Amino acid sequence: MSSPITIYTVGHSTHTFEKFLDLLERNGVTAIADVRSIPFSRHTPQFNKDTLSIELKKRGIAYVFVGKGLGAQSDDPSCYEGGKVSYDRLAKTSVFKAGIERVLSEAQKHRIALMCAEKEPLDCHRTLLVSRALEQQGASVVHIKEDGRTEAHPQAMCRLIKLVRLLQVDLFDRFDSHDEQVAEAYRRGEQRVAYVDEALAEKERS
Repeated sequence: MSSPITIYTVGHSTHTFEKFLDLLERNGVTAIADVRSIPFSRHTPQFNKDTLSIELKKRGIAYVFVGKGLGAQSDDPSCYEGGKVSYDRLAKTSVFKAGIERVLSEAQKHRIALMCAEKEPLDCHRTLLVSRALEQQGASVVHIKEDGRTEAHPQAMCRLIKLVRLLQVDLFDRFDSHDEQVAEAYRRGEQRVAYVDEALAEKERS
């Protein structure tokens, strides 16, 4: 029986390119899948799409932009509830599913890391949306922390349970299983970080 594919995630944060490259090289990453909806930053121009792809290529690391399908924002109004992106709705779209399949396909050839901006995995859709979908497809997900340490996705979910105040007593009082507790943690985590389109929200309020 073959081992599951391992896919990494990483946040570029405000790192220098050299620090970011070190995080990748320490973990043997050979390809970056950029899951940002907007692959540009005025504050960290070293991570703008074109600049980043060129610099990574010089180091032998492939780059692919997959934010159109796997980004935290969506062009589809049906993916919003009250002006906020619904991860459940987004995950059911054909473009998201195609993005997941592309990542899984690339992971057969590369040691791939999903990249977004946030340094903390629990503050980012790469963990709460994309990693969840990848695990459901049988992949093993590992998060690269800003200090170079790594954290397996199940351990990240244990931290999320604590972060969103789902204490152990809840497991017995409210949930039939650990899986149900994790699902509720995902839901609360999504409420913390999901993208809000203020124009859509105002439209629904009026």
